[in-house]
Amino acid sequence: MRETELMLAGYGLTTAEMFYRMPDYQNVLNSFIWQDYDLAPDHPRLFRFIEFWQEEIEGPLHSVRFVHRKEIAPGEWRNVKGEFYLQ
Repeated sequence: MRETELMLAGYGLTTAEMFYRMPDYQNVLNSFIWQDYDLAPDHPRLFRFIEFWQEEIEGPLHSVRFVHRKEIAPGEWRNVKGEFYLQ
């Protein structure tokens, strides 16, 4: 689906900041930013990405913080069939 179709289906933009430790330097924390359209409150795409990280990436996660913003609510848009321009 395209972004607009996802938003109309109830998806919102989820942004997560993941803090992880360097495999060779455990005292060093790095951060990684991840964004995708996801469904609140379960956030299946975010948790699928976290599971992928834990299985495939060597740097262990320290913490994850995220925000979710619904860009379009069902009552906030309307289908417009034409426009009039006044000069």
